[in-house]
Amino acid sequence: MANLNSLVSAINSVERSSFDELAIAVFNYQAKENRVFKAYLEGIGHSCQAASISELAFMPIELFKNHTIKTGDWQEETVFESSGTTGIQTSRHYVRSLKDYQVSTVAAFEECYGSLEQYTILALLPSYIERGNSGLIAMVDHFITLSQSEDSGYYLQDVNSLLDKLLLLRERGSKTLLWGVTFGLLDFVEKHQIDFPELIVMETGGMKGRRDEMLREEVHHLLKRAFHVQNIHSEYGMTELSSQAYSKGLGLFEPSRTMRALSRDINDPFEMRSYGKTGALNIIDLQNIYSCSFIETKDLGRVYENGTFEVMGRMDNSDIRGCNLMVL
Repeated sequence: MANLNSLVSAINSVERSSFDELAIAVFNYQAKENRVFKAYLEGIGHSCQAASISELAFMPIELFKNHTIKTGDWQEETVFESSGTTGIQTSRHYVRSLKDYQVSTVAAFEECYGSLEQYTILALLPSYIERGNSGLIAMVDHFITLSQSEDSGYYLQDVNSLLDKLLLLRERGSKTLLWGVTFGLLDFVEKHQIDFPELIVMETGGMKGRRDEMLREEVHHLLKRAFHVQNIHSEYGMTELSSQAYSKGLGLFEPSRTMRALSRDINDPFEMRSYGKTGALNIIDLQNIYSCSFIETKDLGRVYENGTFEVMGRMDNSDIRGCNLMVL
């Protein structure tokens, strides 16, 4: 079995061609060193050993709500907590190193969008700010710092000031990214519209109980019309993950090189679905080396042969939580 240092080094330099081999090595390590994951595997009769991707098993995401998920023995630097809604128990993700998390999120973003230094980042993330220990806020905080733009910053309920800033940045020709929770963006466009076709609008987080759920196409149509942009971008991530995936339009997500989505049968969690077929999403997140890299989510979606995936909503009877919760 590979040791932890060699696994961390391999994760930091992983290429897509070597993903499978490394994922199997991480699984075999965590199956021995992660107390909760090991107990789960033993409970379902798994051997705690895998020789191929098809032999992997995935831990139900609900276990993050009432267990401390750690691989090995270490002291956390911070704990990310899901936003949740009233009456719903939140998930907690114990993070060994905030710096390591920030480095991985930058790599995922810049892999898709290029250097953060070229952007002005405007963040409309009220529900996450209110929580105070959000992984998304930790990520966006770091992105704002790296953007090196004096105009980057947060906007809560002050949509008039946000409009003024967007108008100023449009006039300057600044490369601008507006990162907003879905309900916040909809609140903004109910009051304002702006012709800013070069703007990157990044939606994430769903409605958080603030609005009725809507079809993704309907939300994106409203936002495209209000900002006069060709596409609405999206970020897929969650409290329990350290890696992210991004969509530049049409809801098709490209995972970072340390992340992969797989699809399982809705009724049988141990039966994998073929490419292009709707199922429930399993996520391999190699950056979760210190927690659990193999997560059975409650998101419905389709995974394609090139590694991209769609998120189509939530499984019935699952908590409304996390990112991209718009029901299709």
